[in-house]
Amino acid sequence: MPSVITAAASDDARDLERRTMRRVIVRLIPFLMLCYFFAYLNRVNLSFAALQMNQQLGLTATEYGLASGLFFITYALLEVPSNLLLHKFGARKWIARIMLSWGIAAAGMALVVGPNSFYLMRLLLGAAEAGFYPGILFYLTLWVPASYRARAYGYFLASIPISGIIGAPLSGYLLGLSGLGGLMGWQWLFIIEGLPAALLAPVVLLYLQDTPAQARWLPAAERGWLIERLSAEKKTIELRNSQSVLATLANPTVLLMALMYFSNVCLLNGITFFLPQVVKSYGVSPQLVGYLVAIPSVLALLAVIYWGRRSDRRAEHFFHAAGANFVAAAALLFAMTLTEPVFRGIAISIAFAATLAMVVPFWAIPGTFLSGSAAAGGIAAISAMGVAGGFVAPYFVGYMKDLTGNFKAGLLAIAFFAMLISILFSIIGGRQNRARNRTNAIADAKV
Repeated sequence: MPSVITAAASDDARDLERRTMRRVIVRLIPFLMLCYFFAYLNRVNLSFAALQMNQQLGLTATEYGLASGLFFITYALLEVPSNLLLHKFGARKWIARIMLSWGIAAAGMALVVGPNSFYLMRLLLGAAEAGFYPGILFYLTLWVPASYRARAYGYFLASIPISGIIGAPLSGYLLGLSGLGGLMGWQWLFIIEGLPAALLAPVVLLYLQDTPAQARWLPAAERGWLIERLSAEKKTIELRNSQSVLATLANPTVLLMALMYFSNVCLLNGITFFLPQVVKSYGVSPQLVGYLVAIPSVLALLAVIYWGRRSDRRAEHFFHAAGANFVAAAALLFAMTLTEPVFRGIAISIAFAATLAMVVPFWAIPGTFLSGSAAAGGIAAISAMGVAGGFVAPYFVGYMKDLTGNFKAGLLAIAFFAMLISILFSIIGGRQNRARNRTNAIADAKV
């Protein structure tokens, strides 16, 4: 009889856990996906605007690449302060503030008249959006237990390929509005795709709560279970690895992750900011470019969801992240050796999908050894140091395009670099992970 009662209690506990996490995921993830959809769209729609804007404003590939990358300078500099302020004032208010400022700045890109104003607006946009992405990643650590985190990140980051599936054809269509109201198509693109972010800011204030304790939409039993589970995880992390924010910034694992993320961002931006121009070089219209560029995003959507769920099921994140980044780099390297457009497109699609799939298990790692303000600062530091690749890659690829006449040399260099870092991350990260697991096992045995 006791075994039957124990089994029934265990079934009830599992059912409570499943109900709670299903409710949390359904409540938070779709809305956060909508917010990041516009964030990512406003970050990369420049690649479509360039199809008209570069010629009209007389911009060289180097100037375009420099402006593309300048976004990440102010973005990186302000990420850690932004995340610490989010931790201090609460996610709801801070995320709403970010969305309002970046929506205005994104629409303001329509005011660009030359290289200098182009540089200035990209710097302003980076400053306005700084902290949103790592802020959401940290916010999810306050709501999602570690064993569910990679799949939650996978659902959230699916907004990136969705922005490509929907945003690429939309951007191509908006380029066709040239002359309407006396504005060029690229100006309409920035205005129409920028303002929704600002309009969502008050919705954030009404819809989100800072912590599960404030979630009146969760039944009491489910809210209690979630608070208890997250509190236990936080205490365990603090017991085994309590660090200040400053110590976190010098943590070898944090620095290794920043280097890995840097290589991933180089890959992503090397592909994203120049893919429409590569496709257009095949002689197709801007509208058709939009539909063709959406194809890699379909594959990426499937990849990020599958890879996150696989990583959680196997409770392993280091090798999943390294493997995906290596495949992305190898596929891009292979694509640059091909001359047939169809096969090159397939290889680039695989590279894009694997690049995004890497991010899902990758961002599940910090929450396993950081918590509280250290987690907020650490996640932001990894993101800030990593997104420097967002400046390096577009500028480097644009410079090599002006120097050699094509995008091949710049993209090859980025692919080689990412492959080397992936191998390094797999070796060192795997060793650190095994050592941490041994330490945790010893700590558990003493409890």
